[in-house]
Amino acid sequence: MARGYHHGDLRAALIRASLELLAETGPEGFSVAQAARRAGVSSAAPYRHFPDREHLLSAVATVAATELAAHIAAAVDAAGDDPVDRFAAAGAAYVRHAVRTGAGFTVIFSTALSGVTDEARTEATRALMERWMDLATATGERPVQDSLHLIEEQIALAQGYTVLYTKGFFHRDLVPLEEIADRVTMGSRRLVTSDG
Repeated sequence: MARGYHHGDLRAALIRASLELLAETGPEGFSVAQAARRAGVSSAAPYRHFPDREHLLSAVATVAATELAAHIAAAVDAAGDDPVDRFAAAGAAYVRHAVRTGAGFTVIFSTALSGVTDEARTEATRALMERWMDLATATGERPVQDSLHLIEEQIALAQGYTVLYTKGFFHRDLVPLEEIADRVTMGSRRLVTSDG
């Protein structure tokens, strides 16, 4: 449903509309024109703030990375003090967030953004990945490269389940999102306990 914006918050309205569209269609179905329609403005209006689709997506990726980091922080804090539980909570939080918003790593680290210089996005993604690195290194002594591999494996696990869930591999009435999150939690724990 189209809604207007007022008093100069067009940029924020377009980013929010874009996030809503991504939740519905994923990156494949996203366009500036659709975001404009969702925000209730003309198809030319977004170009007052964004020169092209990639720059709008970059702004969206910045917000997505920031919101994902906050979602992970809340889940990790709720997981308690055990470093393995906290690390596992990050993977489950990723799945919940990416399924509900459509703005997972396929948006945050989209190859379409490789030509866009955006310091805000760079900072947001750096903060997100540094937090993830802190969670991984807290689970035990290992070389830095091994901690990076641990993160990579957890993200692959979480993203894999996200794609399977969003593409209909699981019947949603039989396998709710929380069960998928639990599977990622268990898988993340196994990654740590089998580490090395």
